[in-house]
Amino acid sequence: MDIEVLIAGAGPTGLTLAIELARRDVGVRVVEKAESHFAGSRGDGLQPRTLEVFEDLGVLDAVLAAGAPPFATKIYVGGQLVGERRMAEPVEPTPSVPYPNAWVLGQSQTEGILRDRLAELGVRVELGAGLVGFEQDDEGVTATLATGEVVRAEYLVGADGGKSLVRKSLGVAFEGTTDESIRMLLGDVQAEGLDRVYGHWFGAAENPMHGVVFTPLPGMPHFQFGAPLGDGEIDVETALPALQARVDEFSGEQRVRLHDLIWSTVWRPNIRLAARFREGRVFLAGDAAHVHPPTGGQGLNTGVQDAYNLGWKLADGSPGLLDSYEAERRAVAARVLGVSSELLQKYADGDEDAHKRGEETQQLDITYRGGPLAPAALGALRPGDRAPDAPLADANGKRVRLFELFAGPHATLLVFGDGPLDAPVGAVAYRVLPAGSTASGDELVDVDGHAFAAYSASRVLVRPDGYVWTITAG
Repeated sequence: MDIEVLIAGAGPTGLTLAIELARRDVGVRVVEKAESHFAGSRGDGLQPRTLEVFEDLGVLDAVLAAGAPPFATKIYVGGQLVGERRMAEPVEPTPSVPYPNAWVLGQSQTEGILRDRLAELGVRVELGAGLVGFEQDDEGVTATLATGEVVRAEYLVGADGGKSLVRKSLGVAFEGTTDESIRMLLGDVQAEGLDRVYGHWFGAAENPMHGVVFTPLPGMPHFQFGAPLGDGEIDVETALPALQARVDEFSGEQRVRLHDLIWSTVWRPNIRLAARFREGRVFLAGDAAHVHPPTGGQGLNTGVQDAYNLGWKLADGSPGLLDSYEAERRAVAARVLGVSSELLQKYADGDEDAHKRGEETQQLDITYRGGPLAPAALGALRPGDRAPDAPLADANGKRVRLFELFAGPHATLLVFGDGPLDAPVGAVAYRVLPAGSTASGDELVDVDGHAFAAYSASRVLVRPDGYVWTITAG
């Protein structure tokens, strides 16, 4: 198979993009400089919109089976249990939002599920084959790998992290700051003596915001731990004995024994946004284009959304679609960086509600309104908005969801009531009839009225990535 797209980096962003391309029969290679797959939690919070993307990619069932809902956290101050809290109260699904709650799964496990899906499509990650250089011309990109191989591709995507070689080689500025005044000790470790049904925060008696937190990692015997570091903690040890001493300092009579440390690091807020997401035939995505504080769980999720936006556009290859990637995604990344930064500041200020999470972190409200693919319109639902889900019934009475109709590498035309089913080339068309109607053939009935209410339109064209392309009022 000819290589049309070369992806540098095999994290969640690169893997999502590769799946998007492979299922469209686009020749793709994924090269990774590491000699082995990453083992550890890092980005372990999956937001509702990412779960919707994963459903389309065919990995949601595996993600749900391997992960767990967010844990309630028991709060200890001075070694005494004083209560428990949640970042967000769980809510029930609705017809338009089937997955309203975040999900917890360690990044290495998410990557493993994505790799398995990619392998089903005939593509495997190439370890120890990182990109070491490239040149581009009007017709493609010539890339050199660490193995010495020279690869020719139509496009190159840098999904190679915050230290991206691709971004640096392009000379794209990485605008933002690294804040040395806020630091945190992070890692994964086993912790005997802690109930794995809960997270655990051990705070100092004189300063409850200073301490250490442990969050269970589903499918693993480990906890992710985090400890804010004070101004005087400069040369911080990250080895197991130092971590044990820190826990002993805060846990009081709650005896906790740490062992099997997988990784640990001192983290500093690196909040940056690439000045451009594209240079000719080279694109940036994920951490190569934007890096976030962990507050709000936005980094991994934003990278997945980058890939979901870019994949169908690369497969199509039309100049207008390719140009729209930067315009749409850079604006979203800037907004999301603002959300993460505001939450980080709350922690720095010691706000009591710093742990609270709301709709602003779920990424369901991301919109491309005003972008190059979103013509101006009126109404509650407009071009560029996320297309809502809704339950329908076919001619045999079998239930089917709009998201099931949207799934796959195609655009979708919904015609509500009468009107021609004249779908654009490559799109699939469906007629949706109001509740009480009798369907025949491929017609669908909005048995509960949710689809008509959510769309309030006569015709809607939904993009392959599940956003409204055009909408005609009903």
